[in-house]
Amino acid sequence: MSIVKSKIRTIPDYPKPGIMFRDITSLLIDPEGFRLTIGMFVERYQDKKIQKIAAIDARGFIAGAALAFQLGVGFVPVRKKGKLPGKTISQTYALEYGEDQVEIHVDSIQAGETVLIMDDLVATGGTLEASIQLVQKLQGKVLECATIIDLPDLGGAKRIQEKYGINVYSICAFEGH
Repeated sequence: MSIVKSKIRTIPDYPKPGIMFRDITSLLIDPEGFRLTIGMFVERYQDKKIQKIAAIDARGFIAGAALAFQLGVGFVPVRKKGKLPGKTISQTYALEYGEDQVEIHVDSIQAGETVLIMDDLVATGGTLEASIQLVQKLQGKVLECATIIDLPDLGGAKRIQEKYGINVYSICAFEGH
């Protein structure tokens, strides 16, 4: 875990003053760090009988697709509204100032399938929560949510656990926001 955490750079005051942005691109360009990250997820989930990985636009796609490939399971993109062709369902979630929506294809998850939801990090948990709701609308079973980073001071992982009874597994955590 400490190796992975050490490969993630922090960019102060991005995208606005006072924010400490945790940038995984420095982890992704490091072959050892990226391989170790995906390896940790493979080790955790290889025997969990996951059928689909639903990964959140856009940085969640990176680890989610790599893990789906390694596990030999389907990959479901959870996209921002209007980015998927075909029939979709959408879910609104709260932003700091306003709302946004994410969507998935209506045929991406079958009733009863076991799904892992992935993103690069959990902050307030809004996009994870919206993704959980989408999977549940399609009658999928969310095994767990997985992220590379947790920002525990923002309370998202705790809120997901308390509200849905779903664990959020993160490889590393950073204090602050």
